[in-house]
Order: sequence, then structure tokens, then C-alpha cells
Amino acid sequence: MAYVVDLLQSGFGGLGAYLAAHVLLCLLPAFFIAGALSALMPKEAITRYLGRDANKWVSYPASALGGFFLAVCSCTIMPLFASIYKKGAGLGPAITFLFVGPAVNILAISFTGVQIGLDIALARLILAIVFGILIGLLMARIFRKDDQEHAENVAQNNVFSAKANVPTHTLIFFLLLLGTLLAGTLQIGLFRDVFYEFAVPANWAVELQALLYRLIPPDPGMGIESISVHGVFLIGLLILIALSAVKGFTDIYDGLNQWTYLALGLITLTLLFASLSFVTDGGGLVIGLNGRLVAEVILLTAIWWVAARVFTADEVQEWLWETWRFVKQIFPLLLVGVFLASIARTLIPASWIQTLAGRNTVWANFAAVVFGVFMYFPTLVEVPVAQMFLALGMHRGPLLAYLLADPELSIQSILITNTLIGKKKTAVYVIFVAIFSTLAGLIFGWFVQ
Repeated sequence: MAYVVDLLQSGFGGLGAYLAAHVLLCLLPAFFIAGALSALMPKEAITRYLGRDANKWVSYPASALGGFFLAVCSCTIMPLFASIYKKGAGLGPAITFLFVGPAVNILAISFTGVQIGLDIALARLILAIVFGILIGLLMARIFRKDDQEHAENVAQNNVFSAKANVPTHTLIFFLLLLGTLLAGTLQIGLFRDVFYEFAVPANWAVELQALLYRLIPPDPGMGIESISVHGVFLIGLLILIALSAVKGFTDIYDGLNQWTYLALGLITLTLLFASLSFVTDGGGLVIGLNGRLVAEVILLTAIWWVAARVFTADEVQEWLWETWRFVKQIFPLLLVGVFLASIARTLIPASWIQTLAGRNTVWANFAAVVFGVFMYFPTLVEVPVAQMFLALGMHRGPLLAYLLADPELSIQSILITNTLIGKKKTAVYVIFVAIFSTLAGLIFGWFVQ
């Protein structure tokens, strides 16, 4: 019984830490971006460059580079993948975007180079792009009939849509939404550094933080984070958002109501609150104001002004409905996946992986891939974990295989992909990712033997 309690504690602890630390400043903007892509972006603007019949020399590199510059993690990529695929992107380019995005986003590559080495960072970048394009081409070839039917269905459902030109106000709105994602995730001094801070006497915060550390002890070596007092407030705000969104977004086509405005207000408040720097010390709370907060205030003000003054009521309703649809489709599976991955992380000793992956063999690289599936770590967290395994004796070849597989084949990503493209395509995609990640590690390992 005690063992079951430990597993549940690990599952709920990992889920709570994930929600508090990673969801807000990346996933919330990502869902709104996905909704804007689906509702406001003309279908031809997607299919012209990423469609099934687009020039492959344009569509596949564009898909790969899109993930690199967006700096998204494996969970944030899912609503974006869903939106471009629904809007008319070909299966091949969409799969390339899905694979390459979290594997080679600019934050992960930079952090990998600093923490582990430039050789791993460059290999991760180059091999992920090459193999991501190959996987996309193979998927498009194998499922060409389904891809054709998908393209025809998109065309039939959008027979009255505009040409490929994107209205200027839509492009500006999309860039503002993208700006909130970048401002919330880029770890640069302009956003991160605190320019003013003040202390709030709060003994209860110190006691609460001590309790949270006891309930969920942090383990940096295993990538396990505890929940901070800041995180507790953020989780509370997420719950309030969920409760108000159910009433505010479900019947959005009947018009915006008081619950809609409450949900949007809570989302705005949550993003601003998440931007603050919170430190619990012996005397209470130290709250810091930083550039991230300033950027979010400016961007969110501009977004709501454009939405209210430039777009029609029907366009706003369509945007909010598509955003809500992606949340309902993806977020529950994300919660289940993170919970299961947190339990699996406890069940599988890290020493097993180190023992299996100490040499550069096919099985060693495959073991590293399997480890990446069951021991999911959020983007950037997998880098110090990889550094730990390198210190324990893991070969650099299997290490690269793990770094490619971890953001691609997590349990939650597989569950969500299955709902978006079906079981058969998901199974083939998972097999290809496992094969090519193993191959990438093996090839790299030959050069650093």
C-alpha cells in the first residue's frame, strides 16, 4: 500500500510541478495561436507552402525551420500541429514540423551546446532536420491516399475561402500572439532580469513552501521539480480558468457572455502573474518585476485591443471556439500523459539505462530511445538529465538518441497524435521516430568513438 501511495505521490507531484512550471507561459499562448491559425488564417496561406501539392523543396524546409524558430516544447507543438494539419497542411510537412519543432528549437540547441557540448548540439540540430524531413516524406508516401482524401476534404470545406493573401490585420494579430509565446519562453536577460523587487512579510508562505518541499521533494538529477508557492497560486488560477471557460466558451457562437470575459480576464491575469519573479525567503515573499512582465503587458493589451476593434464579432467567436476546441482535445490527454510519465520515471531506475547505454550499439541506442518515451522531461529539463547520464557513463551516441526521442515520443505526445491522425499513422510515426533516433545515435557514436 505504501508503494502505491509513493507512485500516486510521484504522479500527482510531477503533474502539479509541470502545471506550475511549464504550462502557462508556453501552452496558453500556443492554444490561442493554434486557434488563430485555424480560424483566421486563410486556408491557402497554409496549403500554398505546406500543402500536399506544394513544392517539396519549399514545404519541408519551411516545416523544419518553423519548429526551430518557434522554440516550442513537445506539448506546445501539439496544438500548432493540429491547427496546420486541420487547415490543409500535407501529412508529410505537418509530420516534419511535429518532429523537428521540439527536437531542435533554438532554446534546446543553445542549452545543449552550453551544458553538454557543441558536438551534441550540432548533431542534434542537423540529424533532427534531416531525419525529420525523411520521416515526413516516408509518411506522405505510405499514406498518400489518405493524404489525398484529407486535401480534398479541406478543399471542399473551404470552397469560398480567400486566396493565399493574408490580411494585414490578421498577420499583425498572429505576430502579437507569437510574441506572447516568445516573451514567455525566451530565457534572455532582457526578459529574465529583475529591475525592481519588493518584499512582502508572509510567514505562511515560508511554512507552505516547507510543506510543499516535504510533499514533493525536488530531485534535479531526475528532473523532478517541487511546487513553489508561486506555482500553487498559478494552479489555482488554472482551475478558475477551466471553470469559467466551460460556461464562457462552450456556447461562444451565441455571443460573448460574462463568463467569457471572466475567463479571458483570468487568462490575462495568469499570464501576468506567471511572468513575475517569486522567491520565498526567511521573511516571506520577494516579488520581482522583470522585462517579461512588461513585454506581456504590452502584448496582451495590443491583442485585446486588436480583437475588440479590428475583428468582427463572428471572427472573434470563431477564434475563441477553435482555441477552446484544441484545449478540449489536447489538454486532458496532456494531463494523463504527464501523470503516467511521472509514475514511470519512478518505476524505471536510471541505473538501468546507464548500464544498457554505456556502449554505442544498436541496442544501447534503442534503450536510450525507450528511456525517452517513459521518462519524459519537459524541454530544457532533459538537458541536465542527459548531462547526469553522461557523467554516469552513458555513451554520447545513445545520449543523442535519447535527446531526439525524449521530446518526440513521450506518452502524452503519442496519445495526442493518435487522436489527431489516427492509430495507424501514429503507430507508423512512432516506429519511424524510434528507428531514426536510434540510427542518429549510432551514426553520431561512430564519429565520437
